[in-house]
Amino acid sequence: MEFKEIQTLMQNFEDSDIRELEINQDSFQLYLSKNKQTHKHEDLITTEKTEQIPSVKKKVSEQPTLPSQNITAPLVGTVYLQPTPDADTYVRSGDHVKKGDVVCVIEAMKMMTEIKSPFNGIITSICVSNEELVEVEQPLFSVQEDKDND
Repeated sequence: MEFKEIQTLMQNFEDSDIRELEINQDSFQLYLSKNKQTHKHEDLITTEKTEQIPSVKKKVSEQPTLPSQNITAPLVGTVYLQPTPDADTYVRSGDHVKKGDVVCVIEAMKMMTEIKSPFNGIITSICVSNEELVEVEQPLFSVQEDKDND
């Protein structure tokens, strides 16, 4: 592909409603994205999360008798921590959740999927931001399990 073709393609992409574009043609590869965070920026994402994890580990280590688990994303999409923009969040740090409680929603291809807690416990941290693009198995919440209530 010629440089002018790439520039035209990039401008058309920027002016369109398309969020991501990937082209693989022979030895040429091009990936464009309008998303705030994508899988191509893993180093940046990993650095931000690494800085947050030590504080979570300190909180968990203060109460070593209760195991900690993560609620992870079952699919790729945009996570919403509240049912509507003006509503309260589904859960907050310190909230008790029961198995089956809705903790967030993930939108993928205009389909909303409720994410439910797989166990009883206390939310110790929220690992994502509202409207963040999440990957499969990405931690959404850390939960300190109640060992009495499964």
